[in-house]
Amino acid sequence: MATVDTAPAGPHAPPAPPRSCTPPVQRPPTVAVPEQPRPGGAAAPPAATTLIGSVQRAMRLLETVATHGYGAPAKQLARETGLALPTTYHLLRTLVHEGYLRREKGLFFLGDAAERLSSSGAQQKRRSAVADTLAHWRDSIGVPVYYAMYRDGEIEVMCVSDSPEAPAVEEWADFRETGHAHAIGQCLLSQLDEDARRDHLSRYPVQSLTPYTVRDNDALLRRLARIPRTGPVVERQEYALGTVCAAIPITVGTTVATMAISLPAHQSDRLLPAAHRLQAEIGRHLGTLVLSISI
Repeated sequence: MATVDTAPAGPHAPPAPPRSCTPPVQRPPTVAVPEQPRPGGAAAPPAATTLIGSVQRAMRLLETVATHGYGAPAKQLARETGLALPTTYHLLRTLVHEGYLRREKGLFFLGDAAERLSSSGAQQKRRSAVADTLAHWRDSIGVPVYYAMYRDGEIEVMCVSDSPEAPAVEEWADFRETGHAHAIGQCLLSQLDEDARRDHLSRYPVQSLTPYTVRDNDALLRRLARIPRTGPVVERQEYALGTVCAAIPITVGTTVATMAISLPAHQSDRLLPAAHRLQAEIGRHLGTLVLSISI
């Protein structure tokens, strides 16, 4: 592995911003709800014009069904929600049709669509737990922190936590396609078996990014075979000139993952101490992160 920290600058593709922990929120267009007449001709309060009663009632039904693990009949749901029975039947039929509820022997249960919503919510909570942890390490160690996984044959950077004081490396070349060059990719590939490594390189062969990038597939495979299972994986200016990186391997069951840091090359003396500190932090907190790192 090259240990030289400086090299002549070379032309690069335009940088792309680092990935954040969550995708951008796509907001639906605002739809104006016409004001409904009220008894006596009085206008509804301004806030009330934004509420849709049928949606409120449907949500109330869903919440009530969720409290009955063994299901509940329509009459009981109508009574507990305070809805008229005809309205309850109409909403239940609609929710069953859309997959949010299912009916078995006259009892209503949460359906697959509702379960998917619940699963998505749990996934967001796990994602948030990882993001909060990375932000804490970013601030305490003073370096940008990355979390990545090898999943379905691909390198996926799941979360990046950086700051103006500790900026992340610019992804000027696709991380998925250049795993041979950066510490994240080398760390993930080192945790795979020989066949999986060769399969990855058959799809994403070694390409030269800087004067320090490994030269060919065979040289990379020899390097990966020498990487210790537990120590930090270090690369110096192989992905981007002026940047050094270190990655810590994380293997939980069948999950292949890594947490990594990067620094400017002129601060390369900080790299290994910071990596060892990150490794110690991971060791202390891995038990609480086990359920979250498979985001």
